Amino acid sequence: MLVTMSDKEIHRLPVIQAVCEKRLRRRDAASQLGISERQAQRLINRYRVSGAEGLVSRKRGQPSNRRLTESLKLRVLRLIRENYSDFGPTLAAEKLRERHDIRLSIETARNWMTSEGLWVPHARRKSRVYQPRHRRDCLGELIQIDGSHHDWFEGRAPKYCLLVFIDDATGRLMHLRFSESETAFDYMLATREYIEQHGKPVSLYSDKHAIFRVSGPENRNTTVTQFGRVLYDLAIELICANSSEAKGRVERANQTLQDRLIKEMRLDGITDIEAANAWLATFIVDFNRRFSRPARFPKDLHRPVQESPDELRDIFAWHDVRTVSKSLTFQYDKILYLIDPTEENSRLAGEKIKVLDYPDGTLAFHYGHRSLKCQAFDKLACVDQGQIVDNKRLGTVLRLAQVKQDERESEGKRERSKKSPSRKAQVRVQEQLRAINCSGSQSKSLRLAISAYFGSH
Repeated sequence: MLVTMSDKEIHRLPVIQAVCEKRLRRRDAASQLGISERQAQRLINRYRVSGAEGLVSRKRGQPSNRRLTESLKLRVLRLIRENYSDFGPTLAAEKLRERHDIRLSIETARNWMTSEGLWVPHARRKSRVYQPRHRRDCLGELIQIDGSHHDWFEGRAPKYCLLVFIDDATGRLMHLRFSESETAFDYMLATREYIEQHGKPVSLYSDKHAIFRVSGPENRNTTVTQFGRVLYDLAIELICANSSEAKGRVERANQTLQDRLIKEMRLDGITDIEAANAWLATFIVDFNRRFSRPARFPKDLHRPVQESPDELRDIFAWHDVRTVSKSLTFQYDKILYLIDPTEENSRLAGEKIKVLDYPDGTLAFHYGHRSLKCQAFDKLACVDQGQIVDNKRLGTVLRLAQVKQDERESEGKRERSKKSPSRKAQVRVQEQLRAINCSGSQSKSLRLAISAYFGSH
């Protein structure tokens, strides 16, 4: 007769045999098996009656005392078929508990649904086939780009985004840049640095981020993004990958950088974004020496930059369109602008003009190839007439002016419109400009107060 025993039962057999043959005491056997002496005596008695078969658990093959009833199983499966046929086990178990007061573990729901064909485990599903794609033939033919958000400085600085440009043909890192976030202005700045260093590649290969591809019903009237427009002006093709696996070159590079780049910056004592961006060129040289490979053909497909610095500045600006009113005014970023009422400009009523919003916050206005001079009329600003102040009261007046300025800033009267382009990477530049403007306004107030004082005397 064939007896099926578990490993635990097979381990017990020689010990119980030794007790029956009086080669071992019952107390020692219980200690070896980790059971009580009474349980050891039961096993000895069962062995003497039935032999090795007596050591097999009598509960084997019997239903558990905590087994759910068959009627409950049938009810649950009926509810799932009728109401939750496309639900996963986790969500189905939640809805059974919330809507039907049936409490099942997720594993029980998964086993029941799997046995009835209502759920296919991921391990049994047919995996998607990703066929390998051959590298491009030449350097500069296809540049994969991506942004990697990570704690690059290991707590020594805030979390930043690393913009990565890698060549598909050689696996060579072409450009790296840390930025506060992954915005259109950040990619514009990184792309300009790239073309100034290497020239213009044939194409850039990205994901389907909103920076690169127009998506959503709110943008159905827009055919191209701001970054796409920049690449079009530079005659660089933009290609969006259908999946992250398609641009695996840059995805694997991100994983390598999150390992090696962090450690290299730690060893070199780099603790801020400015020092990191200045040091990245050294890291790129060492990285390419270790990991890059020669292209199939030695030809470099990068093209020289023919545009002048002024043309590049206009290309890499944020472009927007405004319609001129009959009074030769238009609004941008919560500010009303007045066009100089010259004879030539008087024909612009009803025409569309282009607003160029540069990364540093400055603006330019163009109609065709002609630049327009405009005056800002801030509707949100409260203009106070200049006061005549005594010399001995000048300090108090200046302190009061500073308090008013702080109140205006705290009230958000100078906040940008929420529809304006994000320029987190240029925050430091804007803060410097604001500091210069504040000092200039204070000095102007001082000059006006002094002139008013001397004019009254």
